[in-house]
Formats: sequence, C-alpha cells, structure tokens
Amino acid sequence: MSMLFLTLFYGCDGFLGNIKPLNKVTEDILLSKEDGLKVLLANLYSGIPMEDHCYRPEGGGFNRHAWEDPDQFINPSMLTDEGMTSAGNGIGMGAYNMWSSATSYGTINCWERNRQINTFDRSIKKALDGGVISETTYNRLWSEVNFLRAYMYFAMVKRFGGVPIIDRVQDDDYTGDPEPLFIPRSTESDTWKFILDCCDKAIQYLPLPKEFAAKDGDPAWRANKWAAYALKSRAALYAASIAKYGYRVSFPNCTATEQKLVGIDASQAGYFYGVCIAASKAIIDGGDYSLYAPNPATPQAAAVNYQNLFMNPRNCKEEIIFGRTYLDGSLYARQGHQYDNYYTVYQCNTGFVRSGRFSVMLDIVDAYEDYTDNGTGKSSPIVTRTDGIENQYIITNTASDIKVGTIPFVHYKNPSDAFKDKDARLLASVVVPGSKYKGKTIIIQGGMIRKDGSLVLYSGDSEVGSDGIRYYGFGAASANDYSGFDGPMNTANVSNFINSGFSVRKYLSEDKDVSGNQASSSTPYIDFRLAEIYLNYAEAAVESGTGDAAAAAGYLNAIRKRAGHKDNLPLTLENVLKERRIELAFEHHRFWDLWRRREYHTLFSNNYRRKSLVPLIDLREQEPKTVFLRIDNYHDIRAGGQTFQIINYYQNIPGTDVNRLPNNPGR
Repeated sequence: MSMLFLTLFYGCDGFLGNIKPLNKVTEDILLSKEDGLKVLLANLYSGIPMEDHCYRPEGGGFNRHAWEDPDQFINPSMLTDEGMTSAGNGIGMGAYNMWSSATSYGTINCWERNRQINTFDRSIKKALDGGVISETTYNRLWSEVNFLRAYMYFAMVKRFGGVPIIDRVQDDDYTGDPEPLFIPRSTESDTWKFILDCCDKAIQYLPLPKEFAAKDGDPAWRANKWAAYALKSRAALYAASIAKYGYRVSFPNCTATEQKLVGIDASQAGYFYGVCIAASKAIIDGGDYSLYAPNPATPQAAAVNYQNLFMNPRNCKEEIIFGRTYLDGSLYARQGHQYDNYYTVYQCNTGFVRSGRFSVMLDIVDAYEDYTDNGTGKSSPIVTRTDGIENQYIITNTASDIKVGTIPFVHYKNPSDAFKDKDARLLASVVVPGSKYKGKTIIIQGGMIRKDGSLVLYSGDSEVGSDGIRYYGFGAASANDYSGFDGPMNTANVSNFINSGFSVRKYLSEDKDVSGNQASSSTPYIDFRLAEIYLNYAEAAVESGTGDAAAAAGYLNAIRKRAGHKDNLPLTLENVLKERRIELAFEHHRFWDLWRRREYHTLFSNNYRRKSLVPLIDLREQEPKTVFLRIDNYHDIRAGGQTFQIINYYQNIPGTDVNRLPNNPGR
C-alpha cells in the first residue's frame, strides 16, 4: 500500500474546506472519499511549475520558500536586460534543469510530477467507477487534471523542445519487456498541439468564476475555465513565435533538428497565431474580467492604481485570471516567500540579513515614455546631457579614466526631478533616486565630482562643498541612510546595495510592515491577468494579419489609458512589443519573450553590457546638484560582458544513454 507525502496548496482558501491536515496517509483512505481526492489535487496544485515568487532558475528550482544562497535568489527578470542581483549575475537560462532535478524543498523533476498527474487521472476514474464521486465531480476533476498536465508540458516544451508525451500511468505497459516504456520524443510542433488539446479538455468542464461555490475556494487561485483559455493563449503565441522566427537561429545539425524535435516549420505560424487570437477573444468576450482602475484622473492616480494591482492583488480581482497565494511564512513554515526580505531597499529593509538584492537596469527604465502623448509611443530616455546625446556610455570602472569635464551634464536640484514626467508605471514599478518609499527619501548615489573636477566613483569619500556642507559619495555618512552602490570594490557588502541606480518596487509590500523572518511575505503572485491577454491578442493579430485589427488597437490603447496616456497609438508590432515590455515589466515575461522571438542572442551579442545610471553630486557648483552618469554596469564590465549562445535556447536532456532520447543541438 503506497504512502503519499503531501504539500498542501494553501492558496485555495475554502478549497480544502474542513479537511484535517495530514502528513502521511494511505492511498486507499484518500481514494475512499471525495475530500481525500481534494487533498491529492491540492498537492498537484502546489507542484505547478509556476515561475512565481518562489522560483529560482539559478539552481534552486520551483517552490523555494526559505533561505537561499545569494547566487540562487535570482528570478527570471534578472537573467535579462530588466535587472540583475546586486552581486551581479549572467543572462539566459539558469542552472536549474527540471528534467531530473529534485530538492528537499518540494521541487521534484517534471517526470515525477507528470506521473503524479497521471496517477490522479487514473484515481478519479476509479473513484467514479466505485461510486465515490458523481459524474459531475469527475468531469471537473478530469478537466483540472488536463489543466495541470498542459501547464507541466508547457514548462517542459519551452525548455527542451519536443518531449515524450506520456498521459497515462505506464505500470501496465511493463510485462517483463521494458521496450514499451521507452516513449520517444514527439516533434516540438506536436508537443505544442498536445498542450493546446489538454487546454481544450480543461476548458470543457472547468467552471466559470461565477459558478464557483464557497467550498471551491477563490477562482483566482484555483483553475477556472478562463485560466485554461489564458494558458492556451500564452502557449499558442509562444509556438507561433517559434515558427515565425525560427529562421533567426541556425542550430548545429543533429538528430533533434533532423527529426524536428526542436523548431517548428514557418508554415504553421498562422495556425498557432489563430489559436492565440481565438483563445484570447474568448476570455475578453466572456465578460468576467476588466482592467483594474481603467480610467485614472491623473498620471499620479494611475501610478497608485498600478502599484496597488501588484501590492494587493486580492483587492483587484477583476483583472486577475489565475495566480498563487501564500501564507505568512513566519507563522506557517515554508508557506510564504522572501520577496520583501530580499528586494526591499536597504534603507527600509525588513530586518532580514539580506536586502536590496534587485538592481533594475537602465535598459528598461529608458524604455518608458513620458506624457508628450503625440501618438508615436516613443520611449523617452532619462535626460542627462544638454546636447541630447543619450546613447553614449562610460565603459570603464576606473574613475581617473572618465573625463567628466567633457560631459555637458544636466543639473538637477533633486535627483527625482529627472523622472517626474515619465510613464506612471515607472514610478509604480521602480524605486528611482530620490523617490519616496515607506515615507523615506531613498538615497541612491554612486559618487561625486569634487570641486577640482576629479571624479569619485563607487566610494564613500566626502568633501565640503562651496556652501560649507559636507557631502558624501554614497549620499550619506552612514550605510543605514543610503541604498545604492556601496560595494563594487567591497565584495563583503555589495549584495545589499543596488548597483544600477534603480531598485524594484512592483510586488513589494510598501503599505505594510513585513517581518524579517524567513518567508514572511504573503503577497500573491499573478500568473495570468487580462492585460497580458489584450497584448497576446494584439501581437498575434499584427503578426498574422488576421483577427480584428481595430479591436487589437483598442486593447493596446486601453492599457495605455490605464497608465494615464491620452493619445491613441496605431497597431504596429513596434508599439505592441514596447507596450508589452512596459506593462509586463518584472513579471517574468521578458525572459520568455526574448526566448520565443529568438532575440536573446541578438540582444546579448558581442559581450553586451547592461546599463546603469549613476547619480553624482557635483561640487563644482556653488549650490551642489545631482548629475547622472550613463555607464556600463559595473558587474558586466568586470565579467567582460554577456553573450548568449544559440544552443542555450534548448536545455540539455540528462541521461540520454539510458532513456535513448536524442539530445538537443550542441548538447
């Protein structure tokens, strides 16, 4: 008799109803009652490979709730041009390989999890045949099984390409001859189509949000019909992009390429775009969702609304289709997350030993618009020079090699003045120099220009200005009073101070005090929301030339109006992709958008260095003011830049000598 060890999906609220907590229970007992099946289902939900607040692509994997080594507390945004850890890190896919990895924190490899899904599928059929559950209950559970299966295969195919499709328990396949157990890899195209088919099965019997009963839990945290459509929309867009932009890469010839285990023929792009459009339209036309706070009175109100969407998702459910919620880990072991502990700026740290670990790149900050609203939608880089040249960057960390006397700086009385007219979503998503956070003015400064014109860079040196006041390189005398740049030359402290000029604000719990205990954050993670669906539709429509172009343009501009913009942009691919980058920043989309569109290797080519904006106090002025230095990020300079290798679009498949599967190109 098998024993099942359970990790409960606490976010289901009433989903577990009156079920008593179980640590260890026999399968026969669980299968004898409907409540037992719900416990098993909750365990499957807890194992969804969701790239949420507890996902660590750099070695840790999924469901990492507790203490992390500095190098492992990395999320997908930090592997792109959106950010990096404050200690510095590389780009592209991390070290975690879900094919075979297992940890003591609840993360198991994808094939073990797939077997659990298949076992549950078989179990509910036994329960139906045995009269334990009704046909109506069975149908819903069957659809949930298919949602979970689609989610698992989606996580696999975007990492490995085509994989073996195993949608049943294989126990009965073994009769002494192991040959039937060796399931070959399907083509990448067929694997994507399998995912879409699973989504259709999920859609068949999953309830609408309004059909959820109290015992079901919250439809934002347990799969409903629209969550399955949302997964279908996202997956189809991904597959369409692989088909359309596969020409951008040339993989080494091997069995995987010859058998089309990786890549999709360009002729199939139209099909997948069409599926994306149809799935997105179903959600939009369904009428159960709307943009949260779609008509702000001012850009300032838009910033408050947008921040609140992520800070308090439970209060903004009109936009949220599916996500994950948590309990306070200081009260319930390993049920919260570490987002606030690790990412809150040092001046406002929670009391945890680590903080300020998310350095936001100038690359993404420059991409935001201002409120010119002239119908072009062009990005508005931060103004640092009087000559308008904003594409020149310092390429050295050596202060003596930087000729600040030749740079026509714009001088700002307050550093925050450089950002005051930017898109509301910037200040709602990013902590900028001089901005307020939890009532404190956040000091982010990387040096000074002395009265004699010499540069102090990444140093806490001080000097008295012409006004008789002493100024410090980091903006204050005590490390408790500043949040940036204390560390590039001091590896013992670098991790707690941002290195780029900016820190993340999106998802941080600014409106509440979070305990400095492990995993003490409980802010939910939003996996699918309506704004993404709008953008999926718009991208698929413009890429394929099908769908309703006027409606797509309307969705694009509805998102912009929610951000306080008054103009209307035409439906162009450039506008859609720029809007996608801004609206979904730091939500882990950028990583996979670069992946699916085959743009990673072109962005990160020839040792590209991500960019920083270093505020300096200029003591050459009678009244010292702030100037900004555009500079290649310190850690990327030290690393010699970042280059993405084409073979990294597909991960290594372990154990090919045993499982007989052709490995991916270059592996």
